[in-house]
Amino acid sequence: ATRIDGPLLFLRRNVEVTLGEGVQVWVEGESPARPRIGRITSLDEQTIVVEVLESTQGLGLHDVHVRFTGSPVRRAVGPGLLGRVFNGMGEPADGGPPVAALDWRRIDARAMNPARRALPRAFIETGISAIDLTNSLIRGQKLPIFSAGGLPHDRLAIDIARHARLRDAQAGEFAIVFVGIGVSYDSAEGFRRAMEASGALGHTAMFLNLASEPSPQRLLTPRVALTAAEYLAYDEGRHVLVILTDMTNYCEALREVSARHGEIPSRKG
Repeated sequence: ATRIDGPLLFLRRNVEVTLGEGVQVWVEGESPARPRIGRITSLDEQTIVVEVLESTQGLGLHDVHVRFTGSPVRRAVGPGLLGRVFNGMGEPADGGPPVAALDWRRIDARAMNPARRALPRAFIETGISAIDLTNSLIRGQKLPIFSAGGLPHDRLAIDIARHARLRDAQAGEFAIVFVGIGVSYDSAEGFRRAMEASGALGHTAMFLNLASEPSPQRLLTPRVALTAAEYLAYDEGRHVLVILTDMTNYCEALREVSARHGEIPSRKG
């Protein structure tokens, strides 16, 4: 290790590694010895840059140990995702056991060929009349909602999650993946309580990344959640509605990490 700058750990390169490879970081003599998760985001002939996805507090240049996993960051998927609340890294945050791993999927899966997409036809009723009547959400499409400070976009997102449904015979196969990116603790608790009170949590998987957590973790939360959504869709055969809030926090995290890398200011965000 040569330098630690916020969430970034700079290493002198003396091994063959690849971009995106998973990394385990821990401190010698630390108790309990729980490795921090990271990934390689930049490298050249002399330097390896690791984004540590957890706090770098307590890491020292002379007592830090790094283990390269030889594969990209992966997360467990399997039956039991629905009805659970996870943190931004896909670890249980509701006090329950880990998900029984049917498979370990890389979180940066290949993009789908758009030519293979079916023609969107099925109407998803959100319960929000302004959306359902004037800008309908169709299964297979994306719908952005633009908001500003002081407007109730969080309440709108949770209302969509509580009331969204398919209006055909396949409604029983409907699932929701709700993703909170960089939200406050109060907002995260509000999301969880609202879903529990309405009974919608039973067919929902929630991924909540808090504003107090490291910014690189904010960049991985949507990828972890979409990995779970793809499993529910392609392996369990469900129709999945993914709700992500707030993408502004995601862009700010991109900008913050980009600045740490010394890239052009604001280009990423």
